Amino acid sequence: MIYGIGTDICDIRRIRASFERHGERFAEKILTANELATWRTRSQRWPERGLRYLATRFSAKEAFSKAVGLGMVMPMTWRHCEIGNLPSGQPTILLHGAMHTWMQERQLHAWISLTDETDYAASFCVVERR
Repeated sequence: MIYGIGTDICDIRRIRASFERHGERFAEKILTANELATWRTRSQRWPERGLRYLATRFSAKEAFSKAVGLGMVMPMTWRHCEIGNLPSGQPTILLHGAMHTWMQERQLHAWISLTDETDYAASFCVVERR
């Protein structure tokens, strides 16, 4: 049974401007430790790809927060939500702390899809009750 659906489109130029204004602190606010490690690796090799990675994670977390109906209000925080990949490459949401508990208590599971192009990152999230 569908619990909620969320979408987000993120202008990569806005992510670039925020990153230029706040530096690595901006990424540290949004990304988990695992995501930060991946972001740093990608940014070193190809800075533009690092920005796209940051934008897709920002977009995916926004879409997820909309699908669960919380927005960025506790227990939902940037760092309680991690976007990872299954061995197949399929994106997945890994939850931590209070957000993980909140989802378990409600028997909810989330599915995420994300993409990026030159100027935009977009995400679509479906949350279902098991």
